[in-house]
Amino acid sequence: MAAPPDDLTERLVGQIGTSGPMPLSRFMEQAQSHYYAQGRPFGRQGDFITAPEISQTFGELIGVWMAVQWQAMGCPAGIVVAELGPGRGTLMADLVRAAAIVPAFMQSARIVLVETSPALRDEQRRKLEGISVEWTDKAEDIPAGPLLLIANEFFDALPIEQYVRAEGAWRRRCVDHDPSAGLVFVHGETADMPFDDDDGAIRESCPEGLRIAAHLGQRLVRQGGSALIFDYGYGRSQAGDSLQAVKDHRFHPVLTEPGQADLTAHVDFEALAKAAMPARAHGVVTQGAFLQAMGIETRLTMLARGKSTAVAQALADGVRRLIDKDAMGALFKVMAIAHPAFPPPPGFGL
Repeated sequence: MAAPPDDLTERLVGQIGTSGPMPLSRFMEQAQSHYYAQGRPFGRQGDFITAPEISQTFGELIGVWMAVQWQAMGCPAGIVVAELGPGRGTLMADLVRAAAIVPAFMQSARIVLVETSPALRDEQRRKLEGISVEWTDKAEDIPAGPLLLIANEFFDALPIEQYVRAEGAWRRRCVDHDPSAGLVFVHGETADMPFDDDDGAIRESCPEGLRIAAHLGQRLVRQGGSALIFDYGYGRSQAGDSLQAVKDHRFHPVLTEPGQADLTAHVDFEALAKAAMPARAHGVVTQGAFLQAMGIETRLTMLARGKSTAVAQALADGVRRLIDKDAMGALFKVMAIAHPAFPPPPGFGL
């Protein structure tokens, strides 16, 4: 016997009954808000595991990257160190520890986390105990000043729009309710798209991601700094259906149990770079190439020194997972956005 629908499913069905099929982006927005409000998607006990949870070297190298960038900027006072979607705070904790090798940088830094989930804010507060941290709900609310920003697996979780080519026209993809089948995809209104793909093709757009990239680009040009973006996605815009759901580390039907699984879509780095103009985009490079250029294998050697064989092997396994082509090394990409006068940041002169 099927389980009864939860409150979110009932709300979605009610909204569809009142207003008709809803755009995919609206469905995703509500599902993701519900999902992250629960506060426990990350790690081995959650639904997925991110790079900072796999190896401390990830956050440490970003800390070193930021300290070097700060020095290249002329060591400005009041540097804002911000993270979009900081998860449990693991990345920022590792970043701060590593960046402490440049004491003046951390003394100047104002740390800001962009997080809307109260449950995750509580976890971040515990992880960063003893460190002065500020929280804000939106990237636009990050305090003014020169900025160094990290966004790891942030843009992939933002709501997307999908457009389906059908009978020679593009139609917006929507979510409807079928009493016998539950939530289902349907074609909505026609849309003006500059692509002449064959019928059945799907194109994706992430309006919120483009809006955030545009804001960051304008800010970096006005106030200086750099943003570092890690995510899985495309270096060049392309057609395809990349929407997926993950629950308990396994793929899950996208429209089943909304709010109980993580919804993600591949990031279009080319579109983000265009939205961020006139700031300059550097990359896209693979995560493996970037981390190797930043010295991850040297850091692994330092960490493993004096450790037991089992601990050293666990450390090596984590690093290999981050950089190997058949793991995260090739699937995940890295792009930096910076003031146009800046030279290529560390890790991008590949």
